[in-house]
Amino acid sequence: MKRRIASWENGHSIPDEFYGPLLCESLGISAAELGLSHLTGQDARLLETRYPPTPEDAFQVVVQLWRADLNGYEPLVLSEPSQPAWSEASLRWLVAPEPSFPAVQDASGSRVGLTDVGMIKSTGGMFAELDDRFGGEHARHSLVQYLSRDVAPLLTGQYTEPVGRALFSTVAETTLLAGWMSYDACHHGLAQRYFLQALRLAQDSSDRRLAGSILSAMSHQATFIGHFTEAATLARAARMGISGVATPTLMAQFHAMEARALARIGDIRACELALSEATKALERRNNSDEPEWITYFDEAELAAEAAHCFRDVNSARRAVMHAQNAMSGSHVRSDFFATMVLADAHLRAGDSEEACRVALDALDLGEQLKSARCVSYLTEFRQRLDLVGDTAAIRDFREQAAEHRLWVASGKMKTG
Repeated sequence: MKRRIASWENGHSIPDEFYGPLLCESLGISAAELGLSHLTGQDARLLETRYPPTPEDAFQVVVQLWRADLNGYEPLVLSEPSQPAWSEASLRWLVAPEPSFPAVQDASGSRVGLTDVGMIKSTGGMFAELDDRFGGEHARHSLVQYLSRDVAPLLTGQYTEPVGRALFSTVAETTLLAGWMSYDACHHGLAQRYFLQALRLAQDSSDRRLAGSILSAMSHQATFIGHFTEAATLARAARMGISGVATPTLMAQFHAMEARALARIGDIRACELALSEATKALERRNNSDEPEWITYFDEAELAAEAAHCFRDVNSARRAVMHAQNAMSGSHVRSDFFATMVLADAHLRAGDSEEACRVALDALDLGEQLKSARCVSYLTEFRQRLDLVGDTAAIRDFREQAAEHRLWVASGKMKTG
């Protein structure tokens, strides 16, 4: 038996249909959470995309998600997002009654105080910095491990209602980060499930602003994967749902997310109106009154969103103008995206030589990034470059680009 366990631990074999269920029973977790997909087929609880009806449901599902993700449960990690789930979640949140609180707490659970909440917030902040600097694939697994092993027991611990509300808000924020990192790794179904659980936790923390930001993240993802109408609806729901507690920066971001979706739909007039509203809102901001987690959204970030919009409506010159104002110098991945949009805009404007020069700048920026989204930007640029033809500038660019890891990865994505 010791030899058999050693073989499982070393990844040389997997528990069979006799030992697998015994392991699950002894550990008190499902086969899916152990990564034993050959025993489960599909774990309906993990793979469903419904909005949790109670805080207890949210606790149970999010803990299962963390464990299954940590163990590489492929039906979850490789799952696709559910289109109806976006509509259901936004509607359920908009019409939700007063925030709930767990009806019964586990008397044997550990006592949780504001110090514990502060530790989660600080740790989440550290992971957010890593995500910003190195991309979502760099430390995603470590964040999920922290959530699963250190944070999960606190959700079912003992706490007063004020501490509980603060705990739910902080765990929602950190789960939102796990969703963003999963989205950046292009694990889209998994990311959507994290966003859904984070939204429910934010609801029960009575943090309307954070909940709106989670809907905005859903909108961002929906636009990226091609669900433009749903993306616009999510951005509008975010704006409507926090109207009573809105801050200028949040409103600016929500308008910008709506603009991104409208640009992809092709509604240029509505897109420009949404960008105008975003600009007006941002001009009114006072960072001392904004949630700390939204203060990154500044003029450079809005310029980057506008550059995406004008690129997508084939207004190349305007895209170039906005992209040139979008380099913050402090957010590596955001600067990579803005630089690639600038390169793409130059290409669409007919200046392939300048496009190649700028794309090389992006590749230098992206050398430390582990991000499937970054690779997808390069894949799209490759495809447009192929349409231009074979010039001396493009040949020289391809030769230099071949030395960069992200460019090599984009070639594999293109041919994969």
